[in-house]
Amino acid sequence: MSRAVPPTMTAIEIREPGGPDVLVPASRPVPEPGPGEVLIRVAAAGVNRPDVLQRTGGYPPPPGASDIPGLEIAGEVVAVGEAAEGRAPGDMVMALVAGGGYAEYCTAPAAQCLPIPKGLDTIQAAAMPETFFTVWSNVFDRGRLASGETFLVHGGSSGIGTTAIQMARAFGARVFATAGSAEKCAACVELGAERAINYRDEDFVAVLRDATDGAGADVILDMVGGSYIARNIKALAPDGRLCQIAFLGGSKAEVDFTPMMLKRLTLTGSTLRPRPVAFKAAIARSLAEKVWPLVEKGQIKPIVHKIFPLAEAAAAHRLMESSAHIGKIVLKA
Repeated sequence: MSRAVPPTMTAIEIREPGGPDVLVPASRPVPEPGPGEVLIRVAAAGVNRPDVLQRTGGYPPPPGASDIPGLEIAGEVVAVGEAAEGRAPGDMVMALVAGGGYAEYCTAPAAQCLPIPKGLDTIQAAAMPETFFTVWSNVFDRGRLASGETFLVHGGSSGIGTTAIQMARAFGARVFATAGSAEKCAACVELGAERAINYRDEDFVAVLRDATDGAGADVILDMVGGSYIARNIKALAPDGRLCQIAFLGGSKAEVDFTPMMLKRLTLTGSTLRPRPVAFKAAIARSLAEKVWPLVEKGQIKPIVHKIFPLAEAAAAHRLMESSAHIGKIVLKA
């Protein structure tokens, strides 16, 4: 590694499973990039719901991944491992990682790094990989959303939601979103949703039925689960696709599957973190080709709600768990 890289760094450790206060700064050796990897001097790291689940003990890192939380980063490549093609020291990149993001240095597969789009800074860039990879993989690859179709995303004001609204709209879909307040609903509409549904006092099934002449949504992206599962099935149009990416409302539900047969529905879901590098690399190539030009034109942008210093990761998690944010929370290293 370059002599400019110190032997140790500050990283945020999970002292033990628990609340936000178990996130503590600690000194760790700077990791060395392995074959196909690069070492990145982290300028900023995104905060995501899976980080909270890891902190509480519900989402352990996959084998071989760092125990340090953090799934997305942006910064400067400072060293490259053997066969790390396409990247060189000095490159400014963003990267999807399987862990290790809450630190001053982090390794990443070179194939999961993307150039920072023109016009964006490292704070904005760090807010992109986890949500952009997730939305593309689920809405467009698995959900096969096409221009002219109707799309519903639950949690429209979240990092995933704000990304999904913009991306679906940019590719020609009619977009609907659910959110939990008038302010959040207004944000969803501003980002491109035709209609934002306040789930506290409106029924998204009825709203979609009325807005689509009874047809429903062609694709639904859901991170709630629980009681939403049966309602999602009811809200889907014939040949519709439900894409499940999380279960904030629980992973179990009593469901009548008759509508699935009658409407020829597809129910699918995925997790991104444990998938192999080759799978994530394919998503990165799709994003670079199809989405990055739209980002550079300003049609799609990361929405950053608040920035915290790395040492204040606990405060960032408290904000995440309050659900008071709109868009992404970012740590500045």
